[in-house]
Amino acid sequence: MNAIADRKPVHLAVYDTLADWETGHATAHLARAGYRIRTVGPSTDPVTSIGGLRIQPDTALDDVRPEDSSLLILPGADLWDTSGDLAPFARKARAFLEAGVPVAAICGATAGLAREGVLDDRSHTSAVSFYLAATGYAGGERYVETDAVTDGNLVTAGPTEPVAFAREIFRLLGVYEGEVLDAWYRLFHDSDAAAYAVLEKAGAA
Repeated sequence: MNAIADRKPVHLAVYDTLADWETGHATAHLARAGYRIRTVGPSTDPVTSIGGLRIQPDTALDDVRPEDSSLLILPGADLWDTSGDLAPFARKARAFLEAGVPVAAICGATAGLAREGVLDDRSHTSAVSFYLAATGYAGGERYVETDAVTDGNLVTAGPTEPVAFAREIFRLLGVYEGEVLDAWYRLFHDSDAAAYAVLEKAGAA
């Protein structure tokens, strides 16, 4: 079996009110790089995104184990701030990190991780610092004002940075590196047409 077929899947958390626009760059290019994307819901019942997309989860959260995954991606959702329904996803993220398996959280999911205590001792970012401060977490001194942050196996980003979020995921998993990673970011973030030639030469276009 080849190396691509041997890769463990990437697990994408899906739940009602999830923010459609935050993970598309990451999942699309991970899939193109050979990763299987598996959706994970609170159960296997369908969920509906903010944009009205109806998603049938591949599996339920309780059935996902860190040792069977390459990465857990947590998108933002209104529910992160309006209820405790998504707290089990933050607890699962903690289990992944404790097992040495990467987690990537964007937008409201960062607040969920803050409430779980995951950000207390890790550098991180989010929408704005006072958004996370409102959770009462103890990690305020580790907040970084930037587009996306990787600390060990954890990636965080704010809701307006889906391209930077994807960039950090690709760097962490070794999907793109060096000038290819830089070119990918310039193409999709800055619409830099010259970057396409770099990607095409590397077979990443």
